[in-house]
Amino acid sequence: MSIEMSLLFRDYQMGPLHLRNRIVMAPLTRARSTRAGVAPEYAVDYYEQRTGAGLIISEATNISPQAIGYAYTPGIWSAPQVESWKRVTRAVHDGGGVIVMQLWHTGRISHPDLHSGAVPVSASAIQPGGDAFTYEGPKRLVTPRAVETREIPGIVEDYGHAAENARLAGFDGVEVHSANNYLLEQFIRDSTNKRTDEYGGSVENRLRFPLAAVRAAVDAWDGGDRVGVRISPTTTSPGETPLDSDVMGTYSQYIDGLNALGVAYIHVIEGVTRETRDVPGGVDFLTLRRRFRGTYMANNRYDKELAEEALESGRADLVSFGRPFITNPDLVERLRSGAPLVDAPKETYYGADEKGHSDWPEFEEEENGAQKR
Repeated sequence: MSIEMSLLFRDYQMGPLHLRNRIVMAPLTRARSTRAGVAPEYAVDYYEQRTGAGLIISEATNISPQAIGYAYTPGIWSAPQVESWKRVTRAVHDGGGVIVMQLWHTGRISHPDLHSGAVPVSASAIQPGGDAFTYEGPKRLVTPRAVETREIPGIVEDYGHAAENARLAGFDGVEVHSANNYLLEQFIRDSTNKRTDEYGGSVENRLRFPLAAVRAAVDAWDGGDRVGVRISPTTTSPGETPLDSDVMGTYSQYIDGLNALGVAYIHVIEGVTRETRDVPGGVDFLTLRRRFRGTYMANNRYDKELAEEALESGRADLVSFGRPFITNPDLVERLRSGAPLVDAPKETYYGADEKGHSDWPEFEEEENGAQKR
């Protein structure tokens, strides 16, 4: 497929947002913020270097102190946090880019050490598997407490406040993180939601809180055309979380609720894309794609070839790339030219400073045709 004919590099209009291509930078947790959740100065360079993407989705950002599940992750509930993000959005916009903020509450994927000894909250008191990443290193995830019914409206307000702050910080929109077995998905799945109040039991009840959180973001942005939602119907980590007993039934109803709210896009972590295509994990993602009225953004192990096939076949409108953006700030141009990609060493994923974060060089071609980094 020629570059000129490839949809991957063509622009795309998503409501009021004009994207220069169909390549999205997926949210990438890098764990380099302060303990107060303030994004570091060098985050400006990091995001500015990646403005070639049609859309940038920020690293997952905590909506409140209670939302924190990983050490050194950023927040969006305080004035200093808002100011730190203003520097980022200004740089992205100066580079001609578009950026939205992912709003995050980790729920039970957390640890008391991150909450001054308080036990993390979840839909129900079910202990996940695996470790939490605290300031002292990895520690076993604990049994959470079931959040009380009277507390849930306050968490919904936290989502609304975070969405408002993202708007103040200059973002072009927000993405509500209801994937990867974090708090909202802990309510969605019947494997982690054993409640007997109005937030548990039926699919309608289990979706009540997640849809309220999305509605709060929609209200903060005066409509859904700048709000996206991330979902992961077949993801089992972190936390070794079982799937819902009726994945298609549950997520079809969730998509109907998102349609009613008029959200701009759904960002779908599909099954093992490379191997199973339309029916990964026994779930028909093509049916979910057709059910949703807005933009469908596909994610999970996509390379250029698979992305182009998904766009040309109509299985997706946009494709998000994650890890390749860590070490290839000019990923779009590398994909366009066929230049080799640099693999990210795992030790650079999380923590530390600008080394391995915002110091990856762009690909260059010398006059004699030799290639260098």
